[in-house]
Order: sequence, then C-alpha cells, then structure tokens
Amino acid sequence: MSEQKQVQIGITGMTCAACSSRIEKVLNKMDGVNANVNLTLEKASISYDPNQVNMDVIQAKINKLGYGVKKEKVELDVFGMTCAACSTRIEKVLNKMDGIEKATVNLANETALIEYEASTVQVDDIIHRIQKLGYDTKQRADQKEKELDKEEELKQKRMKLYISAALSLPLLYTMLEHLFNLYVPPLLMNPWFQFLLATPVQFVIGWQFYVGAYKNLRNKTANMDVLIALGTSAAYFYSLAQAIEVTIHPGMMPHLYFETSAILITLVLLGKYFESVAKGRTTIAISKLLDLQAKEATVIRENEEVKVKIEEVVVDDILLVRPGEKIPVDGEVIKGTTSIDESMITGESIPIEKVVGDTLIGATINKNGTIHMKATKVGKDTALSSIVKVVEEAQGSKAPIQRMADVISGYFVPIVVIIAVLTFIIWMSLVAPGDLPQALSAAIAVLVIACPCALGLATPTSIMVGTGKGAENGILYKGGEHLESTHKINTIVFDKTGTITKGQPEVTDYEGDLDLLAYVATAENSSEHPLADAIVKYAKTNGVELKQTEAFEAVPGHGIKATIEGENILIGTRKLLSNNGVSYEVFDQRMEQLETEGKTAMLIAVNGQSKGLIAVADTVKETAKKALSDLKKLGIELVMLTGDNERTAKSIANQVGIDQVIAEVLPEQKASVVQRLQKEGKYVAMVGDGINDAPALAIADVGIAIGTGTDVAIEAADVTILGGELLLIPKAIKLSQKTIKNIRQNLFWALAYNSAGIPIAALGLLAPWVAGAAMAFSSVSVVLNALRLKRVKI
Repeated sequence: MSEQKQVQIGITGMTCAACSSRIEKVLNKMDGVNANVNLTLEKASISYDPNQVNMDVIQAKINKLGYGVKKEKVELDVFGMTCAACSTRIEKVLNKMDGIEKATVNLANETALIEYEASTVQVDDIIHRIQKLGYDTKQRADQKEKELDKEEELKQKRMKLYISAALSLPLLYTMLEHLFNLYVPPLLMNPWFQFLLATPVQFVIGWQFYVGAYKNLRNKTANMDVLIALGTSAAYFYSLAQAIEVTIHPGMMPHLYFETSAILITLVLLGKYFESVAKGRTTIAISKLLDLQAKEATVIRENEEVKVKIEEVVVDDILLVRPGEKIPVDGEVIKGTTSIDESMITGESIPIEKVVGDTLIGATINKNGTIHMKATKVGKDTALSSIVKVVEEAQGSKAPIQRMADVISGYFVPIVVIIAVLTFIIWMSLVAPGDLPQALSAAIAVLVIACPCALGLATPTSIMVGTGKGAENGILYKGGEHLESTHKINTIVFDKTGTITKGQPEVTDYEGDLDLLAYVATAENSSEHPLADAIVKYAKTNGVELKQTEAFEAVPGHGIKATIEGENILIGTRKLLSNNGVSYEVFDQRMEQLETEGKTAMLIAVNGQSKGLIAVADTVKETAKKALSDLKKLGIELVMLTGDNERTAKSIANQVGIDQVIAEVLPEQKASVVQRLQKEGKYVAMVGDGINDAPALAIADVGIAIGTGTDVAIEAADVTILGGELLLIPKAIKLSQKTIKNIRQNLFWALAYNSAGIPIAALGLLAPWVAGAAMAFSSVSVVLNALRLKRVKI
C-alpha cells in the first residue's frame, strides 16, 4: 500500500453549505481520495494516493464543479544576486517548477514574488530550490526589519571596501610609476611584496566572486561573478607566474598585473556599495508610508485609559483619540465629534467632519475634538497596510519592457566570454604575436567592461521609484506592468455618478423664504427618498429649525404630501400639483430652465397656492473640469457612461467638457461599451468606483478605480486614485510617460555602454582597471538616473 499524501488547498466560489458538501461528495467518490471541505475557512483537507490520482486531476474536478482553487502568494528576500543574469536564472528555474504559476524576481529590490499552488509545492521547496542555485533566501521580512538588514549589509560592504582599498592603494601607486614615471620605493616594486598585498584582496575580499561563479557554473549558467573571477584570476596568476620566474632568473624584467586584479576587485566593490546606497533610496516611499502610522494608542480597558503599542490593538477595542493625535487604526466614531485631516491618505486637504457612526482611517490626524472610536480593522487589514502592500507588490513586479533586458542578459555573459577568448587568440596570433601581457590585458578588459549589471537594473529601479512617487501623490499602480501600460491610454471612459459628480445630491437652487424652507424640510424629513436628505441638510445649514409633522404621504413618482401645524404642503412634480388643483404657471419657465441644466426641480405649494420651488442635483466635483481639460491636452478622447437620462447626462458633460455621452446604460452593459471601443483599435481606460463598474474596470486595458481611502477598489482596478481626486488621473498618465522615458534612457545607455565598450576593450585601447571603473560607474549611473523620477513634476 502506497503512502497517502496530505494537502490543504483554498477553494473559491463557495456560498453555502450545499457548495462545500457537493465538492466533498464528488471528491470522495474519486479513487484514492479522502476529502474534508470547510466552508468557513474556504479550505479543503485532502488525503490522496499518488499512485491512483494526482493533484492536477483533483483540481480539474473542482474547477469542473464551478469552483476555483486558490493560488497562494509568497514574497522572498533573495541574497547574493549580482547582475541580471542571476535574477533571470532564478526566475527561469522557478517558473519551471511544478505548482508555480508565476515567479518574478526583482534584482533592484532583491526580492522574488511567487504565485503557487499550495497543493503541489510548498514554500520550503521553493526556498530549497533557490538555495540549490547558489543564493540564500528567506520569507520577506517587514519593512523595518528589512531596513535593519540592509544597514548591516551596507556596514559589511563598507568594511570590505575599506580593507580592499587599503591593500590596493600601494599597488595603484606602482601603476602611476608606469604612467607618469614617478619615484616608487623599491619595496613596492618587489613582486613578492605585491603578491602579499594582492592575495588577501583576491582570495579573502574577492572570495565572494569565486563562490558566485562556482555556483552559477555548477548550474550551467554564468553571471557577473564569472566575468570578475575570470578576469582577476587571469591577471593574478599570470603575475604569480612572473614572480616565480623572476625569482628563478633574477635578471629578467617581470610583467606584473597584481595591481590590475586588486584594483578591479576594489572598484567592483566600490560600485556595488554606491549601488546599494542608491537602491536603498528607491524604497523610501514605503518607509514614508509606514512612518505615517501611529506608534501607540490609548485603549479604554476596564474603564481605565491604557497606553499600548499599536501592534497590541485588537478589533472591537475602544480607543480614545485626543486633538492632534493620529487615528491609530481603522474604525468608527462611537462618541464625540471632530474633524479629521485625511490628506495623507486621500489627498483631500480640507478636514472632514466626523460624527458618531462615521468611519475613520488609521494614520489620519484628529484636528479638534476628543472622540471615542471602535477599532474595526487592525494590523495588515487597515487601509494604510493595504496601500503599503500594493506599493510593495508593484515595486516587486516586472514590467513587459524588462523582458527584452532579461532575454539579452541571459545570453550576454557566455557571449562575452567567447569574445574575450577570441580577443586573446587574435592578439596572440595576429596583432602582437607572442605578446602575452598585451593579449591578456585586452581579454581582461573585455571581461570586465561587459558586465550586464546596468542592463539588469535599468527597468526595476525606475519601476520602484515610479510606483513610490505615485504612492506619495495618492496614485496606486497595482503592478509595474500597469505603470507601463498607463502611458498608452488614448481613450478614457468615465462613469458619471461618484466619479465626475460627487455622488451625493445637493440643493443647487431655492426660491422662497426661510419660513417656507422650514415647512419643506420638515415634510422631507419624513421621506426616505435620497433627495430628501439633501433638502434637510440644506435647511439645517441655513439655520432652519424643523417643525412637527401631523400627517405625511409619499406619492410614488410624483412627490410628497404633508400636514404641518395645520398647513397642507405639496412638494413634487407638475402632475402632483395639477392633480391637486394647484396652478404653477408662475414657476413653469424657471422649472424648465433648471431641468435643462440637468437638475431635479420640485414645485412647492401651501394650502393650494404655489409658493416656490427647490432644485437638487448631483453636483460636479470642483476639479473635474480642470482634470478633464488636462486629459484633452494629452490628446485623450473622453467618453461619459451613465444610467441617467440623456438630458441630464449631456448637461453634466457640457459642464466638464466631454463631447461623447452614452446615456441610459445599465451597469452590465458598460463592459460591452468598453469592448466596442477596443474593437475600434483604441487603448481604453475605464474610470469608476470599482463596485458597480467592476466588469468594465476588469475588461478595460487599464481600470482606474476612484478610491475613498477605506474602500480602495484595489482588486477591481489596475490603478487606484485615492480620495476621488480626478486631477490625479492626468498625473498618473504623465508619471507613466516619464517612467517609461526613464526606463528607455536606462536601457539605451546600458546597451550603448556595453556595445561601445567591448570593441574598445578588444582593440586594446582600455586598461583593465579603467574598464572596471567604467563598469562600476555604469551601474551607479543607471540607478541615479532612475532616482531623478523622485524630483519630476507631474
């Protein structure tokens, strides 16, 4: 009897006990399978005989029943990658593993983002496979822990650099003797003294390159370590042979290259150190977001105020927040009133008034009132944590433009080695027959100048800085691919309600006195219609006190009737007044004008006499016109979709400058409109609230969700605009354009550098140490160019 395998898998799509029972029943009918499905946990515990059935068949059976198998995600920190060849190799191997759906390895932030099936492969298996390739890895630490690790790593790199530089500087001085005919103490020219200085650099400081080269060659691949190890070893061992020969034949003049090997290693370490410092600055956006979070909270426990660390707050805790303090976690007001500065999350500079029942976002600032709040989301579930997670995943993702660099770097190192060997042969046989030092120098220069570090850093560093810049401005790109694709948008489809408009009706016009308004507001206060709230709010804002309602009747589709303090009130349509014998001609022309403007106008009558009218509308956001004007300047075609009638829709469109309007569209029809535009060859973005617009957001080339801070529509969209500020949409497109331009600059110069450097080195016009300095500078320059994105204006 074979050994049974035990697995746990997540199942999506279950809605009730009948679902879990159905799956369990079907799975248990399969030969060799024993399953237990838990609806609450949305998981299935499965024991199966691998000789009778495999997980692919089990998953296919679950899918056939109409349910899905959850894919797990894990982020790993990967240590020891030195160039694009490393990240490409790891990614290629992981993507070939059974059970791994997608693996993306990011050289710039030294992480791997892996989507896998827990039923087939475990995290330990993935870690073991990466370690087998010669790299160290562990599950990703939190940002603070990672920053501490980086500081320790920089400290070690700095120490190695200091030691290497101290041993190499005397050797550099001997090089100056050759170049400028300077006096050099005889001790420095002694081959064995140079040997004593160069050996620790080569085999202690530089041991990391040998280890890296061995591990890569063992796995039938090559990276920067191979090039450095080959180049410096050739110089070192040739010099050692010369030292031995001059000892045997004291009269000969040795050709020593100890300084070349030592200085090359020192320059590579210097470049890697500067590169690490610069790369650390690319993740500053995440650090800034995390710094927004409160460090402590005041919790009410057993009627006492207790200061606790933010990590100790749990759901349903009652918290006390005083003026000037940060809201510790997401929650809701249960006592008191205040105004909250939500600008760091939503971008909205004006403080928001909060009363009992209103939601609160963690990390926002309590401005002027002491409140009690109940914690509803803590830890990784808060809005801020969700934003941090999106930024981290975006920085770890890979844009399509990077594929070209990955393909090139994968073949680059072996080709360079071949070119170096050919260079050596041609110099020895044709250019300078028998001149071993010159041939060796040219071959070493080729090996060193051609390191593909800059090529590997060109794209991920720009993506990291670009997504961080976006997050600082309230723009969340779900991944590097969306940061790249956003610049292609040439058509944007806008949902109207809640996107272009505020989504909350407001009183726009009122004709009548305050006494009449008191009757109107009192009558509407008994109504459940959405427009009634707007009227009551308007009255209260104008200082009107409500009266007592004696009788109330809603007339569906027409308005309301009420009796207040003996007065008979009618509020509604022309038909309502006509049916009750009330003449309204005096207000008819004004009413038509308001309706033409897309407003809902209501007539008011008291005791059978027309007394006034009131108009309510879902008003346009203050910045909508400017935002849409900015989009037009970018050459983007604008379309508005709405379920409203055409007259209202066109009125709103005219206010904001949209020419193309598609009205009276049901939510499920919006996706087909997007598809139609795509069939016309347009690259379409859909802008909506991420809930009723989800199908259209999903099918668009770029889905842009208008987020509200706590209800960020991350899952539905590719890009989320926090706070509903439409001006961020043209900024998102501009940032994408500038990021792509930056990536192209990086790729061009990285490729141009290698393309120009290799033939120059092969011709013998580049000393190996100069090639090493140029190689180090190229990597640092690419990272510094990417960091320029932090200062661009969008």
